[in-house]
Amino acid sequence: MKFKPTILAREESDLHLPRILCLHGGGTNARIFRAQCRGILKHLQHEFRFVFAQAPFPSAAGPDVLSVYKEWGPFWRWLQASPGDAESQETVTELDRVLENVMNLETMKGATGEWIGVLGFSQGAKLAASLLYRQQQGRSLSKANFRFGILLAGSAPLATLDPDCDLYPGSVLSIPTIHMHGLHDSGLHRHRQLYASCRRDTAKLLEWDGHHRVPIKTKDLLPLVQQIRELAEDTDAGWTSSFSVALDLKPLVSCLEVEV
Repeated sequence: MKFKPTILAREESDLHLPRILCLHGGGTNARIFRAQCRGILKHLQHEFRFVFAQAPFPSAAGPDVLSVYKEWGPFWRWLQASPGDAESQETVTELDRVLENVMNLETMKGATGEWIGVLGFSQGAKLAASLLYRQQQGRSLSKANFRFGILLAGSAPLATLDPDCDLYPGSVLSIPTIHMHGLHDSGLHRHRQLYASCRRDTAKLLEWDGHHRVPIKTKDLLPLVQQIRELAEDTDAGWTSSFSVALDLKPLVSCLEVEV
């Protein structure tokens, strides 16, 4: 199976907005994650540009994926090592190459907004937290210096992405984060461990009455939406222009596929 790095984002109407890099769960893909995030986009699509990257490694479908997205394959994953083991240098090099490529493609499309945050679900949230920790240690992606992370059902432990990165039991992530956990998620204890590995005064915890999925109902999403807005404002990452959008504007989805 030949990998084609894919990014999904809206069209030219939001190229100027601050950008959030979005990382899907293991055993899914960028298209599926965008569909899973449709509720978040409904509320925030005119304030931020959400860029959905696709993982580079082939994977079987994740839990419950086939019941809804059977025809949406192929499926991909970000990480390959067992939990707690360091990712190989080859894996890390490929991850960095894919993410840098996504950012370069965004530049080619004319996007100018600052990369302010990273949003991930499940394995994507684990990777998001791990990227933030590596950034905290002084090594960030070349085009991004994320100000915050949005971690939906992300599990501990952090992935080791740099042999020189000081990662050990008790390591604390200090970059601001929002954590959202479903109270009926079978991995809830691991999600709480990830939250516990973040500095308490910079981490916000939200819980909702759900399983291992991205919430889509307004009543479940509004606390998350509000926290994202507040965190963007607190970290001076929000968009403050007086630009206004007509209520009947229909956002488009673009899919850019490039072989590298």
